[in-house]
Amino acid sequence: MIERHHDYEGRLPLAYRNQEFLDSPDARSLRIISEYLYPLAHFRKERIHDTVVFFGSARLLEMGPLGRYYDEARELARRLTKWSDSLENSTRRFVVCSGGGPGIMEAANRGARDAGGKTVGLNIGLPFEQRPNPFVTPELNFEFHYFFMRKFWFAYLAKGLVVFPGGFGTLDELTEILTLVQTQKLMKRMVIVLYGTSFWKEIINFEALVRHGMISGEDLELFHFADDVDTAFHLLETGLTEHYVQAEPGLPGIAKSRV
Repeated sequence: MIERHHDYEGRLPLAYRNQEFLDSPDARSLRIISEYLYPLAHFRKERIHDTVVFFGSARLLEMGPLGRYYDEARELARRLTKWSDSLENSTRRFVVCSGGGPGIMEAANRGARDAGGKTVGLNIGLPFEQRPNPFVTPELNFEFHYFFMRKFWFAYLAKGLVVFPGGFGTLDELTEILTLVQTQKLMKRMVIVLYGTSFWKEIINFEALVRHGMISGEDLELFHFADDVDTAFHLLETGLTEHYVQAEPGLPGIAKSRV
């Protein structure tokens, strides 16, 4: 039960300034909608049209045994940002976006900043691993409480997706996006690149899913594999140019998609 604290003049506080109420179960819907409206306002102000999202493990560190993935994610993000900035009417197109934490997320944000571009971080409050990295553009650095609202912003703005090796979180994010694309809940074309062919084919036996009738053979065309920066960049540049640069050049504001 929420106590009714009075101010020094004996007046009741306004509901939207009552922190005790805002933190209560009764105000959960307000907290959820704030995680929609707050990023929306910032994306509009910064004129972010769409993003290329990088998923991957927080444990793939620059100096670790698999540090090449960090280096390659950083270089890919740098090249994508440089390419986007070279487009005619390119303002805030294909902005690199990550989960805002360490590892592959940090590498992606860092690469975009290397190229002098803005970059988005959609962080999540976790008891370990997840801390904001210093390379996210401050105006585009968000912290979420609700996983599903964070996922909404990943999916809603994304026109491209690069998925580096990762654990439960990366698998969850990848399969959710694939499901949305497969079921056409995302009413747009998405360029999806799985980076690290041997890893992904060992972790997910896509051919077995087809063989057992769990997905169709056509579903394997929803994504591509890449093992180096050149290949991944070519897939993204080609797909984004075909589906968006030539189809809808220079559109301002926030991308429209149904999710």
